[in-house]
Amino acid sequence: MGESVEANPVLIEVVRSGFVESRHRGAAVGLGADGGAAVRFGAVEEPIFPRSAVKPIQAVAMLRHGLELADELLALAAASHSGEDFHVEGTEKILAGAGLSARALRCPASWPLEQPVMVEVARSGGARSRLRMNCSGKHAAMLATCAVNGWPLDSYRDFDHPLQRAVRDTLAELAGETPAAAGVDGCGVPTFAISLSGLARAVRALTLAPPGSPERRVADAMRAHPEWTSGIRRPERRLMQAVPGLLVKCGAEGVDAFALPDGRAGAVKIDDGAARARTPVTVALLRALGVADSPRLRELATAPVHGGEETVGQVRPAPALWAALPCG
Repeated sequence: MGESVEANPVLIEVVRSGFVESRHRGAAVGLGADGGAAVRFGAVEEPIFPRSAVKPIQAVAMLRHGLELADELLALAAASHSGEDFHVEGTEKILAGAGLSARALRCPASWPLEQPVMVEVARSGGARSRLRMNCSGKHAAMLATCAVNGWPLDSYRDFDHPLQRAVRDTLAELAGETPAAAGVDGCGVPTFAISLSGLARAVRALTLAPPGSPERRVADAMRAHPEWTSGIRRPERRLMQAVPGLLVKCGAEGVDAFALPDGRAGAVKIDDGAARARTPVTVALLRALGVADSPRLRELATAPVHGGEETVGQVRPAPALWAALPCG
């Protein structure tokens, strides 16, 4: 397996007409089935803000404190969704189950996360809304958790709110480390800094947990309903469909975290936040950890670079990542 001693090596190259026009640096870690680091690239023990990649952990904290959601609505609670109509309807169902409406949401009003969905909404006369915001399912679930416990609703985003303290404690437990810093995420709730290794450990804990536990319930819901955790067209859904049993969650600024049923897991951080670089690195890590290649997985290993109406290049793993693959 490959290992990099550089602080943050080149993970992805963007090639146009045979010329490498840009490179994306970052860090990535892959854990073997025993939980040990099998693949390491870059500073995987340095803290980062995983952003939305910890939404499954936030959902675990909510289930532990009385939230009752199942199936696709639980997947939506852990989602960075595309703002499609079914995501909006699901968010409204979570709120209605707690006797609340969209007026209670404190996430920012937003257009849908994915451009094709945004165009569809705009063409139909829609506008920015809190319900279309990619974190609305999580915010609705947070409000429902507060309602169950009699906790304040208006301040559910505050650092010292009982819900956010519970999230922080759950993350520290599952990651096996104390968060190094705290900040405010794009949706307004607290976000906590942990290492890439800690992030991989936290997501791994979900797939290894006993059936029926809060951790396993979140993992099973996300894997059964990947379109609810992302969207119909999104690479996260396509990855989970390509690899049986895979759990994967993206985060802003170039983060991915994933785990398999046997304990193999990994996490990725692209330094410049490039979303286009995230999925090819995740595919390379999966291959390096022994996941069998397939046409569906191969489609996600690179991304096309267009010139005019033709494909003139690709976004692809850098040589260091290729060397880590079984066929490298």
